[in-house]
Amino acid sequence: MEFLLLMFLGKPVWMWLVFLAIVITLMVFDLGVLHKDDHELGVAESLKLSAFYIFIAILFGGYIWWSWSTGTLVTSDGTNPVAAYFQGYIIEKVLSIDNVFVISLIFGYFAIPRKYQYRALVWGIIGVIVLRGIMIAIGAELISTYKWVTLVFAAFLAFTGIKMLVVPEGDTDISQNPVVKFVSKHMNVTKDLHGQKFFVRQPHPMTGKLVLFATPLFVALLVINFADLIFAVDSVPAIFLITTDTFIVYTANIMAILGLRALYFALAALVHRFHYLKYALAVVLIFIGLKGFYSYFFGKFDPYLSLAITVGIIMAGIFYSLWKTRNDDDGHDKEVAKVVE
Repeated sequence: MEFLLLMFLGKPVWMWLVFLAIVITLMVFDLGVLHKDDHELGVAESLKLSAFYIFIAILFGGYIWWSWSTGTLVTSDGTNPVAAYFQGYIIEKVLSIDNVFVISLIFGYFAIPRKYQYRALVWGIIGVIVLRGIMIAIGAELISTYKWVTLVFAAFLAFTGIKMLVVPEGDTDISQNPVVKFVSKHMNVTKDLHGQKFFVRQPHPMTGKLVLFATPLFVALLVINFADLIFAVDSVPAIFLITTDTFIVYTANIMAILGLRALYFALAALVHRFHYLKYALAVVLIFIGLKGFYSYFFGKFDPYLSLAITVGIIMAGIFYSLWKTRNDDDGHDKEVAKVVE
């Protein structure tokens, strides 16, 4: 069992295995127990399940604090792992909320019923675990080899934040998505859904032979994972400017994403109420980008002050959004809800 003590990306193998075991256990419990039978996830159930995932994320943050206080966990860059974990978790959560509408558009384009949406989202976590792991490993290697890469990340985040403030959002056309175009040209896809199945065998229209067809549910899953890869272009550099410790970066990312799948069904119908949260997020990205420059040239920025500023900006965005949209009529709620039905 000596391999458990071997180092992988700066941490013992056993720490990575423990975290992956937690993620796998949550997924098995979610799919195999809570959602063994496909059904529509209501707002109340969505909020309860989201609270459960947030509780798990906080517990894991408590574990990080305990490991740090006992000397078991030491970050590779000397940063405070507790503040870094929670700041990364919060930023990743808000970035994910900002992209809920895109996911709802994907489901609407492929006409995926609500009772199959949650299963597709949970299975998508597997792809996220792999893709985020690859991106984070590449980012960590770049930063460890070329310190100036942090300046590139900082400039990119500041530019992204400024762009979010001044450039209006355009309409998203799912039919022009590269994944949709590729699949339509290179794969056999059924016109109709086949329950929760991703693949089915049926006669080919040209040859009459039984061949494997992908279903729209599988294509939607691919497009969602591709969208998550695009989302990661913002979130991964953001958390690397908070800490370069790969374990903290990865765990904060995955913990936030796990809870998003449950929260999606409540957010999809209420996302318009958080319209101004985008601007708060833009300010946070600019702040983190500027903090990256400060840390590179002048030394570490106080981690708890950074966490407090991030939370303060995001909370201000949430409260201002709710206040500005307090008189919105129910018609808009119904219109948005139809997208995910």
